[in-house]
Amino acid sequence: MPSRASVKRYVRRQVMRAAYRTDLRRPLDPNLAVYGAYWNRGVACNPAAIHAKARELAPHIRGVWAVSSRHRDRMPAGVPYVIEGSRPYWRAMATATYLVNNSSFPGGFTKRPGQRYLQTHHGTPLKTMGLDQRAYPELARKTDFAKIRAHVGQWDFSLSTNPHSTEVWDRVYPGPYQRLDLGYPRNDVYFTATAEDIAKIRAELGIHADQTALLYAPTHRDYREGFVPDLDPERLARELGPDYVVLVRAHYFYGRSAGLGGAPTGRVRDVTAHPRVEELCLAADALITDYSSLAFDYACLDRPIVVHAPDWDTYRTTRGTYFDLLSGRPGDTPGAVTTTSDELVEVFRTGEWRSPASAALRTAFRERFCPYDDGHVAERVVRRFFAVPFAPPSR
Repeated sequence: MPSRASVKRYVRRQVMRAAYRTDLRRPLDPNLAVYGAYWNRGVACNPAAIHAKARELAPHIRGVWAVSSRHRDRMPAGVPYVIEGSRPYWRAMATATYLVNNSSFPGGFTKRPGQRYLQTHHGTPLKTMGLDQRAYPELARKTDFAKIRAHVGQWDFSLSTNPHSTEVWDRVYPGPYQRLDLGYPRNDVYFTATAEDIAKIRAELGIHADQTALLYAPTHRDYREGFVPDLDPERLARELGPDYVVLVRAHYFYGRSAGLGGAPTGRVRDVTAHPRVEELCLAADALITDYSSLAFDYACLDRPIVVHAPDWDTYRTTRGTYFDLLSGRPGDTPGAVTTTSDELVEVFRTGEWRSPASAALRTAFRERFCPYDDGHVAERVVRRFFAVPFAPPSR
């Protein structure tokens, strides 16, 4: 027999749905936009950059964020939001003219004629995505491909940051949407941040001016549970000495902690809970990652990237990839590659991480995957999506 709590939740959902159906008969608000990121985890990624630029270029557009109740504490002061599943949430979803998301709006909604939906995505695809996951039984078993197709059918625009992404999105998310090959708004900050901005971020993180900061940011694994780092950050910091600081950021799927224990002290800092990964990238002198799309964004900074991938064969077998990140081919590999902890230490001890050979790989990687990123992407996207005219050139 269902519990009283479950019955109460069921009744509440039915009431909300009924109210939503009523709101669907209301006229659309031409000045309302609803934003969402990472399944309603708060203000982040491309939608955050678009929201900020829209407030500047289209102040008549009222932006409201969809946020789940467990992440409401992430909301910055003064930013309007509605809690997922609440009465204000469903009314906003029913009446907003503009919808912007880097994933999807959980709970489902009925896309109305006149609503404009921009799918920004949240990375460059190295691992298989969308319909391509059908070739991998373990992924296919957990994926609702009909739901993916239905979601794609709601999109009016699909944002892309490079030709590789456009090709993949077209295949794995087939639909009648318009492609926007404009770049990623979230990467604008890598071109606009000043030396003073970066110094301030480093100071807030406790990084001394004479220290080298390494950001270790691996992605999640479909084949294992929980965050299990493929390197020992304490050992890495100890081997490299006091001139180095290691920042550890676990994937958001694993919560707000990397589980390193204790407060972020010493030369290993757990920065998983930091609200803006872009600030961590700006603070870091080099990125250590594996298959994370962060590598494609970090390349905008033209700073060293080290690929540490001990489980490459397992990852390719279980998840599938679109190219060989470890091949060493220009355009495929962004820098030095390691597969053991000893190799990783040696890459830094010998200086290979910032050698001319690594720099050449990084240049080719950046040219392939960051061709549109120039510090003005958010403006281009806002003007295209919200139909804000470009100002005439001054005479």
